[in-house]
Amino acid sequence: MDHQSPSQKVPSLCSLRYGLCLLLHLCNATMFSQRWCLSLTMVAMVNSSALQGTPNASASEPLDSTKNPVYNWSPQTQGVILSAIMYGIPITLIPMGYISGVYPIKTVTGLGLLLSSLCSLLIPLAAEAGEALIIACRVVQGLSQGTVMVAQYTVWTKWAPPLEQSRLTSVSQSGIILGPCVSLFVTGFISQSLGWPVVFYIFGAGGCALSLLWFVLFYDDPAEHPWISLSEKEFITSSVMQASSSGKSVPIAAILKSLPVWAISVTCFAFSWTNTIMLMYMPTFLKAKLLINVRENGMLSALPHLLSWVLGNLAGWLADFLLARQILSLIAIRKFFTTLGLLLPTLFTVSLLHPGASPLGIITCLTLASATAGFCMAGMMVNPLDIAPRYFGFLKGVTILIGITGGLISSTLTGIILNQDPESSWVEIFLLMAAINVTSLIFYLAFSKAAVQDWAKDQQHVRL
Repeated sequence: MDHQSPSQKVPSLCSLRYGLCLLLHLCNATMFSQRWCLSLTMVAMVNSSALQGTPNASASEPLDSTKNPVYNWSPQTQGVILSAIMYGIPITLIPMGYISGVYPIKTVTGLGLLLSSLCSLLIPLAAEAGEALIIACRVVQGLSQGTVMVAQYTVWTKWAPPLEQSRLTSVSQSGIILGPCVSLFVTGFISQSLGWPVVFYIFGAGGCALSLLWFVLFYDDPAEHPWISLSEKEFITSSVMQASSSGKSVPIAAILKSLPVWAISVTCFAFSWTNTIMLMYMPTFLKAKLLINVRENGMLSALPHLLSWVLGNLAGWLADFLLARQILSLIAIRKFFTTLGLLLPTLFTVSLLHPGASPLGIITCLTLASATAGFCMAGMMVNPLDIAPRYFGFLKGVTILIGITGGLISSTLTGIILNQDPESSWVEIFLLMAAINVTSLIFYLAFSKAAVQDWAKDQQHVRL
């Protein structure tokens, strides 16, 4: 890719590509709010006797039963309902990575967001009909969200100039972090004042509105957009490598042999392992250490995600700044931010094991451990675009699938460890997390690349 000099640039913050980036950011935030709000509404949805064993089961004020219908779901049923969305996501990841290079991103992403939002609107009715229907609704929601998660990455193969790839990708993807933050922060208040069904109606309606905006405002190719300025169109089309796998066979054999791909994959596994524990079990850790109620729990659990959102966006801007000023090479930038995103959470979580930690120290370390993972937004998360822009969507499908596998294993294993010894088990959980992060980081530093790989270049197409 040829990098443009600053004199060739057009205004960015008021440009169409940044407007679309903000729209995609909001779509991600809404979609992930739809995914995680159930973690807190579950407290209001079940009888108090059924609350034991759920991640967010802590003391709270009595809720109005007329606004908050309750169900006699066992802890096991609650666990299945909470995790059902994760069953649907992996099914779509790799197929959508290929489909996103063949079918219009506008259609694939827009329909995926719309279906996820409709499922959110239907969850209160599904809950009333029985646990089987709400489980099915969550699985379908997972299928639709998996579609959007992968398809959206292909957007930046045509819309992001080389010197803006880190910031555009990190800003749009940081909505994934903002979503849980918003969800954890407002769900308790909405459930208390308006009733838990309203949570799903608000996030569902917001997603439907955003999907309609997406269909109106987004075009797959900037050259086809009716409202883009001529200067921005020329700037993007002249600087972006028109990388598309449309009509091309995906070089599966070469991808499987590629050490840079494996380097990205193992760090995705580690990132998801850490992030899932922080997201799912932070309320449990806070309850055990600080004995706080559900509203305070939700607010404190939201704080790290808000800070992570800030750091993720800053990382993207800083990465592009370092590249534009030629302060660091592209591979050095990717390694630097990946190191921060994996090593800092390790240091802060290990610090939590200090026996004399104060409540303020616990909250600070827990917040920073979760928040500093946002640095990965400018590291290994965007790295597939460097090594294989032609197959960016497919590679993201593969790496996200590996990441989700890490999240599923970590959430299950953490639950097993906590069940055996709730008091001292956090030592094992955090040390295992540290070992996985450090090992993955060493592998990434040794084998990661930032240059387009031979198998991803136009002149080579390896068939199955």
